[in-house]
Amino acid sequence: MSYQKSNVIFELTYYFCHKYLSKGDRTIDQMVQAVRSGKQNIIEGCSASSTSAKTEIKLLNVAKASLLELLEDYEDYLKVRNHRQWEDGCVEIETMRKLGIEHSDAEYFMNLAETRPPETVANMAIVLIKQADYLLYRQLQRLSADFLTEGGFSEKMTRMRRKNREKR
Repeated sequence: MSYQKSNVIFELTYYFCHKYLSKGDRTIDQMVQAVRSGKQNIIEGCSASSTSAKTEIKLLNVAKASLLELLEDYEDYLKVRNHRQWEDGCVEIETMRKLGIEHSDAEYFMNLAETRPPETVANMAIVLIKQADYLLYRQLQRLSADFLTEGGFSEKMTRMRRKNREKR
């Protein structure tokens, strides 16, 4: 789920940057690289899970940090342009949170973004980033708990070698 959410954020950010930021603005590269890093580190971390829980946890933390960097860019966009950032509890944020829970496909959010002003798209992205951050937080909690109780790949291999020796 964290990857699906990050993919939605990637597409939304790419659209936002190329539609609403001025060509040549360094923020475009920074935002696109941050969102790409978030998405790619989730994939890389999950791919490494079968051989290294430590690597998976590390890369998911990198993904989380990259998405939080992107969050700051969106918040800065709103601040410097004197646009309103949706407050907790407001109708818009509650509606967007619900949509973020119900939908995980980028096409759905892109259809919304194409009919909204830039400040709304930025706020949409902020809500989705916070949801992705929460999903990564929960994923990291579970991975850490699993690692504490079961160990990682090396520990599992050690247990298997011991069992194999005991059988002989």
